[in-house]
Amino acid sequence: MTRKFIIAGGGTGGHIFPAIAIAQRLEKMLPASDILFVGAKGKMEMEKVPQAGYKIIGLDIAGFNRSALWKNIGLPIKILRSFFQSRSIIRKYKPDAVIGVGGYSTFPVLKAAQAAGIPTFIHEANSYAGKSNKLLAKKAVKIFTGTDSMEKFFPAEKIIVTGNPVRSSIFSEVCTKDDALKFFGLENTKQTVLIIGGSLGASSINHAIAKGLDKLLDANLQVIWQTGKLFKEEAFSVVRNKTGVWVGDFITEMGKAYAAADMVISRSGAMSVAEISLVGKPVVFIPYPYAAEDHQTVNAQHLVNRNAALMIPNQEASVRLIDTVIRLSNDKQLQDNLKTNIKHFAIQDADVQVANQIIETLNK
Repeated sequence: MTRKFIIAGGGTGGHIFPAIAIAQRLEKMLPASDILFVGAKGKMEMEKVPQAGYKIIGLDIAGFNRSALWKNIGLPIKILRSFFQSRSIIRKYKPDAVIGVGGYSTFPVLKAAQAAGIPTFIHEANSYAGKSNKLLAKKAVKIFTGTDSMEKFFPAEKIIVTGNPVRSSIFSEVCTKDDALKFFGLENTKQTVLIIGGSLGASSINHAIAKGLDKLLDANLQVIWQTGKLFKEEAFSVVRNKTGVWVGDFITEMGKAYAAADMVISRSGAMSVAEISLVGKPVVFIPYPYAAEDHQTVNAQHLVNRNAALMIPNQEASVRLIDTVIRLSNDKQLQDNLKTNIKHFAIQDADVQVANQIIETLNK
């Protein structure tokens, strides 16, 4: 029997990669299934989802801009248009279920599905629920969460703690540290710092690294630096004629990057937290301060409180980041403690749990 699914959401890798992981698992469990993604026009899902082999439709929608309020003038019209588009997609595609993973397109698509009486499921990756998911929760069949203690946001009877689905390449790729270092053109005699600012890059992290790169290299460290598109050219200028540095706007071989790393500097989006927990690396989180409800700080604090990570506020990155990383590199005991403690939060089969629950619900 063919099952048809719509997966709605996107905006960042933290929404897109879990969505793709869920789609891949549904396909493995139901080979005859048909999956359609719905995202936001102009966002990275319009590129990454087709690269993964799936169809996607883009909505004319955008999120609320907190840093430049004037950009929200046309937002009501875009939201209204997205509701009409979503209703049309639901009517034409006739899905058996709709899964929302967060991001701009989740709300109108799931709202349209709920109005049509189609079962909807939510995956909330963060430890602080987004407003859209909270509004959608009442009529959702089940709500999958990345962390526990989410009863303050959702009906307790609907919550299933699954963890966050992680792209299979993170843990399925067999790669030794030496091979990973060779891939990035680095040595095996130095500790390696992996810098990942999220799929869109991180300005505060990039500027702190650009300012302090020589200090890191002088401390006998080497660097894998993922900059995002906006900082790519400046980063290449900074590293010109320097050895011990790999730089690029996006890392496609994240399994190799994690294998090469001794320490990680990262934003604390739910996907980054899930991946770093799974690979068990000492990490310094720099939460993105403009995330909805400051959920990245909540994500990071959840681990910091359990001695599983370090955290520096975004506004202090330029002053504290470089010295913090150097101190961490010189403290083997702290590295070992952080590795051990963060592994307690690793969940490898979240995609299996989510897919199982969806299929079981439809089969009842």
